[in-house]
Amino acid sequence: MASGFFAILDDIAALMDDVAVTSKLATQKTAGILGDDLAVNAEKATGFLSSRELPVLWAITKGSFINKLIILPVVFLLNYFFPVLITIILVLGGIYLAYEGAEKIVEFIFHRSKKGHEVLQESVLPDTAENSEKSKIGSAIKTDFILSLEIVIIALATVIEHEHPLLTQILSVSFVAIIATIGVYGIVALIVRMDDAGYFLIKKSDDKGLLSVFGQFLVKALPMIIKILSVVGTIALLLVSGGIFVHNIDFFHHLFPTVPSIVKDFGFGLIVGLLTVGIVMVFKSLFSAVKK
Repeated sequence: MASGFFAILDDIAALMDDVAVTSKLATQKTAGILGDDLAVNAEKATGFLSSRELPVLWAITKGSFINKLIILPVVFLLNYFFPVLITIILVLGGIYLAYEGAEKIVEFIFHRSKKGHEVLQESVLPDTAENSEKSKIGSAIKTDFILSLEIVIIALATVIEHEHPLLTQILSVSFVAIIATIGVYGIVALIVRMDDAGYFLIKKSDDKGLLSVFGQFLVKALPMIIKILSVVGTIALLLVSGGIFVHNIDFFHHLFPTVPSIVKDFGFGLIVGLLTVGIVMVFKSLFSAVKK
């Protein structure tokens, strides 16, 4: 009986060892998309009042965990029964990400003055500001869903490639998904609270010495980091979406073979995004005309 118990423990230890190895491989494969995920979500989680930053981030984090709970079982079932559907879902998600990235560029070029007017309205009307916050949280969770889907699929492809048993696949991919959420949003939380840490250091040091200098640096650096993240997040959306098209659509994959992959990814993401923005604008105009 004792030998049977130790045999079970040995099997569990071997399983955990396999999970650790496959999780490490899957994390390495998804490192690039995790970096993009960080840039995109950091940009999405900024731009709120200081008192609302952590509640907003927590709402997005909860949404991200719910996304994973939906995605993990669905991806495993689809991979077993209808693997071709995973590619279709990925491409549709890529179109959404491309649209988001291109829309930001269009907004920046053509609607900068309008954006300032909208910010003024939000600061004056609490109702509008609250609706805007909910809208931004919803947008962040939708974007997280697409990025999470790609992370899970890449991680799954890695463990399948090494021909691990189903239980090892489930545990490894789930571990990567959970670590991705905790890691990304943990770092985002540190970024958005940089100014608070800076003010704390300034107060603690009575605005003197190295602590004060470092605190002032944190306070002054936050707006610059937010602006950089806004740009990097937009580029990441287009790179991720373009990468989805290049890797999952043969026509895109074989076009321009001599062009560096990063340029191809960005270019295809931007082109598809601008086309989608144009189509959406046309439909909105038609809908408004019919409504009138």
